[in-house]
Amino acid sequence: MKTKNDDAWEKLFENYNILDTIDKEGYYEIKSSEINEFRESRLMAKFDCKNRLPKIFEENNLSILPISRSKYLISDIDVYHTLEEREKEITNYYNFPDYIESIDYNNIKSETQVLNCAYFTGIINDFLDDDDIIPTVSGRMSSGQFKFKIKTLSSKFLDLSIDNSQIEIDGAYEGVNFLSLFEAKLEFPENFLVRQLYFPFKTWKNKIGKDIKTIFLVYSNGIFSLYEYAFDQDCYNSINLVKQKNYSIIDGDIEIEDIKAIADSVNTVKEPNVAFPQANVFERVVNLCEILKKNRLTIEQIAELYTFETRQARYYSDAGRYLGLIEKDEKEKIFNLTEKGYRIFNLNLKNRQLELVKCILEHEAFFRTYELWLKNYDVPSKDEIVTIMQQSKLWKINENSTFKRRSSTVFRWVEWILNLTHY
Repeated sequence: MKTKNDDAWEKLFENYNILDTIDKEGYYEIKSSEINEFRESRLMAKFDCKNRLPKIFEENNLSILPISRSKYLISDIDVYHTLEEREKEITNYYNFPDYIESIDYNNIKSETQVLNCAYFTGIINDFLDDDDIIPTVSGRMSSGQFKFKIKTLSSKFLDLSIDNSQIEIDGAYEGVNFLSLFEAKLEFPENFLVRQLYFPFKTWKNKIGKDIKTIFLVYSNGIFSLYEYAFDQDCYNSINLVKQKNYSIIDGDIEIEDIKAIADSVNTVKEPNVAFPQANVFERVVNLCEILKKNRLTIEQIAELYTFETRQARYYSDAGRYLGLIEKDEKEKIFNLTEKGYRIFNLNLKNRQLELVKCILEHEAFFRTYELWLKNYDVPSKDEIVTIMQQSKLWKINENSTFKRRSSTVFRWVEWILNLTHY
């Protein structure tokens, strides 16, 4: 279905012959006032993830960047970066200060709370390797003036000038030798808009003499995943991952004995009439449940949230349904948590993790793979997992190729369970 943005941009492209100009000049500059003729520019020009671009942009491999407070550039520029898969290891578990009562760290609801928790537990200090940092600038501000190069999809470079564009910094922490700028998220996107890091980097690099560090922070299921990126000062597309670490605030460690106790007592359930999971990133299944706890969503909204195709969004919503955590209102075509899902996601973090382990091990294919892994003290082969799946009476899976594809999910979910411990 076309959105209001889709319709408005199609009219703008036709009215101003935007595609013809891009063919001739390589880009098109459009004013906010021109966009406002069809729809408010603030709603029409901010696309933090690639798949949120309007259809006419997607069909013509175009993107948009603000170059001032009243002007945007449209071209086939490469403005997004694929978020790297995070490390499996959790670097450290941190205690939450007993005297803090105004934030429930089991129920973090905003990027501000994420940053506050990461700061006063010491997570940010550890990641930045500096015990003396303090929070400084944040919020919306002017970029000032700067120039840079940006790569097009045809591997050419455009020279751009920015004149007092608006930027926003979620948090900044300054030490003796550097200023670190943070962009925080409450969901795991597949990609993100590099401008969210690069424009603040350029702005503050021109203002102060210290080194500038840019950090992308994702919080989900009690895990703080921090990514440090570096830039060549004059190139937007020079983004380069420096390091990545994961931290957690949790009520005590989870040991292998905790997992074994669940495995010893769990009862295998009958396979549900739901597609067997094809959703390798279990953290994203959990994150989707966290979001559905706050808002009911359509499949299209889930796809938009995670920068997915609709097909991928369905994989993750079906994974939640398979575990009994998510349900679909067939009349309204909308997804929300089940009663079981709400119960689990209202628990503290340690008990939530253990309940999620139980949800997985209740299914024979996952339980037997877990048992084989522990028995052999080694990772089961794909063929071994496929054999287990073939013997587990899975719903509507008959083709060997399908068993092989879905076996990666079995492996990754059992791996997630064992990575909760020091196994």
